[in-house]
Amino acid sequence: MRIFGLEEQIHVIDNNITVDEIIKDIVRTKEISDPFYIFDVGDLVNKVKIWKKKMPRVKPYYAVKCNDNFLILETLAAFGLGFDCASRVEIKKVLDLGVNPSRIIFANPAKMTSHIKYAMSQCVDLTTFDNELELYKIKSIHPNCNLIIRIRSDAASSQCPLGVKYGCDPQVEAPALLSLARDLNLSVVGVSFHVGSGCNEPIAFRRAISASATIFCLAQQMGFTNMYLLNIGGGFPGNKNTSLDKISEVVNDALNEWFPLSSGITIIAEPGRFFAASAFTLATKIHSIKSRPNEDHTMYFINDGIYGSFNSILYDHSVVVPKPLIENTSSSLVPSSIWGPTCDGLDQVIDSVNLPKMNMGDWIIFEDMGAYTLPVASTFNGFPLPKVFAIANRLIWNKLKNLMPISEDHFTCVPIVATIKMIQSESSDDDSWDENDIEYNRQYPCLHLKNILNSPNL
Repeated sequence: MRIFGLEEQIHVIDNNITVDEIIKDIVRTKEISDPFYIFDVGDLVNKVKIWKKKMPRVKPYYAVKCNDNFLILETLAAFGLGFDCASRVEIKKVLDLGVNPSRIIFANPAKMTSHIKYAMSQCVDLTTFDNELELYKIKSIHPNCNLIIRIRSDAASSQCPLGVKYGCDPQVEAPALLSLARDLNLSVVGVSFHVGSGCNEPIAFRRAISASATIFCLAQQMGFTNMYLLNIGGGFPGNKNTSLDKISEVVNDALNEWFPLSSGITIIAEPGRFFAASAFTLATKIHSIKSRPNEDHTMYFINDGIYGSFNSILYDHSVVVPKPLIENTSSSLVPSSIWGPTCDGLDQVIDSVNLPKMNMGDWIIFEDMGAYTLPVASTFNGFPLPKVFAIANRLIWNKLKNLMPISEDHFTCVPIVATIKMIQSESSDDDSWDENDIEYNRQYPCLHLKNILNSPNL
């Protein structure tokens, strides 16, 4: 059994408590001044429910690169999801959870030799390719691996286009690659594509599924008799104000037309942001304020920036929305900008936004911060990465506590505020909490935990 640290357990809260209320109670204690995340496990569980309802034929293989937080991986593993891994480290993280290698796809079309060797040693035998050299590498290292040819089929509009780097031309390159795979006596079992991360053109999935059907027929005609898998990649929206409806409607209709249930073809996908984005809320603190002379403009400096969580602005083309934690209804909106803590002039989170007047020490929160944020963040200039505190309400606790690998050991009866005190303390080996913690939690019941009255500390 894995030994959990202070940040690796889930705090159980009352069913009617919101993330904003929890953040307010945390910052009210003034025990924390660094940025931090609240990870709502219930939001993640709800996304699993939505996926299964909207696209019941498509089994999700979570894209680990999107957010490799252990509690995300453990929760999704508990619900039986597969995993899209791009490297040796990602494969190991998933295997360390006890996930069977058959639930992993090594979905990197251009793999390092050492990573292929590791995959073979761990019985991970499903991977993608889109070029000749990859076939020769696989033949020499992992010749019994099952292969999926990745074709290029880009959406006209997406948050992060991927076709410029990966995917072969389905009409010119794909036939030649299939012919080479046949000559090398390799096993091609399916077709994959990726329309682009954060797809804004649902009909792109229809074009890609249609093109995949053509490749299926070609491969079967060339003697690949075990074509059983279609991987429709990623591109699914995950923010709070988005819906899976349009894409799922297109995907389901296209699958019914070209890969009907009677075909026996297994359908998988590689969603990342769909599961992770809305589950994470970032809390940041204003540490400096500057006004430009002769300008009606206020510059707010917060304790996280472009080199930290907001790297997503540069690398994922995300648009972040600031929300003052405490609304100042008496203040008119003022033209403002938000800046990160480093000494680099590039470290600007938001160029222009209208915000009420705020003061040093006030907190600004950002929702939808779970996708492509922490995994890419750095500690440039010595600024720490935000800590992550996971929460789940009682309904989710009851749903998860008996699922493997999720068990009651994942949950804690120590309030978040007490956890923060222990993390901030130089001596964190005493995991008890004192009378002030108890009194605080009586005063602010939203941090009360399911079994708090039975706690031996009381």
